[in-house]
Amino acid sequence: LSAAMAWAAYTLTRSLPYWPIDVTLSNDPWIKLQVDMVRALWAVLPAAILWGASFPLALASVASEGEDPGRLVGRVYAANTVGAIAGSLSASLLLVYFFGTQHSQQFLIGLSAVSALFMLAPLAAEDDPEKGKLSALLTVLLVLVAVGMLAYRVPAVPNELVAYGRFLPTRNGQGDVFYMGEGLQASVAVSRLPNGTLNYHNAGKVQASSDPADMRLQRMLGHLVTLLPDQQRTFLVIGCGAGVTAGAVSIEPKLESETIAEIEPLVPSVVSTYFGEHNYNVVKNPKVHVEIDDGRHFVFTTKMKFDGITSDPLDPWVKGAAMLYTREYFEAAKEHLNPGGVYTLFVQMYESNEAAVKSEVATFFKAFPHGGVFANNIQGTGYDLVLVGLRDDKPIDVDRFTQRLSSPEYAQVAQSLREIGFFSAVDVLATFAGRPIDLQPWLADATINSDRNLRLQYLAGMSLNLYQADAIYQSMVSRGGGVKYPEGFFTGSPGIIDVLKQAIQSGQFR
Repeated sequence: LSAAMAWAAYTLTRSLPYWPIDVTLSNDPWIKLQVDMVRALWAVLPAAILWGASFPLALASVASEGEDPGRLVGRVYAANTVGAIAGSLSASLLLVYFFGTQHSQQFLIGLSAVSALFMLAPLAAEDDPEKGKLSALLTVLLVLVAVGMLAYRVPAVPNELVAYGRFLPTRNGQGDVFYMGEGLQASVAVSRLPNGTLNYHNAGKVQASSDPADMRLQRMLGHLVTLLPDQQRTFLVIGCGAGVTAGAVSIEPKLESETIAEIEPLVPSVVSTYFGEHNYNVVKNPKVHVEIDDGRHFVFTTKMKFDGITSDPLDPWVKGAAMLYTREYFEAAKEHLNPGGVYTLFVQMYESNEAAVKSEVATFFKAFPHGGVFANNIQGTGYDLVLVGLRDDKPIDVDRFTQRLSSPEYAQVAQSLREIGFFSAVDVLATFAGRPIDLQPWLADATINSDRNLRLQYLAGMSLNLYQADAIYQSMVSRGGGVKYPEGFFTGSPGIIDVLKQAIQSGQFR
């Protein structure tokens, strides 16, 4: 087993990640399953066979003559079950977090060797005392040398594996992965591309970056949620990531308190600090409080109320992320909004499919029937969306939005928006791409994601290798009757409404 664990450690870090497999070549989930099955067998099968063989050996080691077989098997099986539970919990929650994967594997190799020596001890005692001592000593020395060599050869987890995951064979070398951390909930990394772009990696892919398209999305989430509500005192940010969205919220002049709910401690404490230039050093802001908690759990358990909530979860196919897109979650979040409050949500169209995007949009608008879709496109082609949910059935006040953005105290906010290509309130609001009523034909066959089915996780999982963002966006717009000025959705003076109407219909900001 010590050798089998050393083999698994080697294959997982030095072999499998570098198999020359381009995972984007096929969109067929069955082919992806075949590849994953072969990888799992190659790495784990030797140890699995040996662990299975150890059970009857364990029975034989404790059996005594005349003992009830049922009691014997039950006792060993219970010990095996308790050990499996304790081992999995301690390894994942303690060993890896405090000592890292490499040292944890080395420890487990040594632990297996010690277990083997304990198994051999009774045999040595049965032999001739002098011979037994010599035999035991030689055995111990042999085991120590062999296990020492195996443990010494256990490689560290490559930074690039954490950063790129299954894409490592095709993307390795694209940037300098200068930080990698194995956290309590996830392994994370930060890289820098040759052009200076910073990337935050989680779940084996880029989740946030300083790329202009990502910066636009992240700041849209933060500034829309602070500039649209009636009041601007308390805000909740679900997921810290690179901290850009939280940073956009933190420069709101009237802000009194901002809470960031983040499940992985390494993200706010380490990752976000590398993006300090882009997130206004948000974690050091005295008005900002970081709550290490699952975002959904925090929303369901807190008694706090907020003027705005913004959410930028991981890809919905990542385990647990789809729970932040359910109807029940959105309804609970709505209950934590003050009157006039706003909820903004990130929806990706890249590496997704139309059914998954429909599910996210339709589910959101089930809880927030008063709201709209705002597009973050790249050179006129679809990329991702910001969904805006209004707690109350009130139009967006464009005059108030403009006055806030034009006042001297909002100079930093205005500068933040200029950096992503928005030079006025009209520019921001002209990214409007539809309302629930406009999108009804497109959403007619959408699956509502609920706690009882979590269908979104499976819909999203069918499109890991798809790049159909613009096709999804064009389908949404065309089936929604095209992007037209939404009468009654905005309110303001006739002059500014006319300017906004022209900007929306021209599509220049989409």
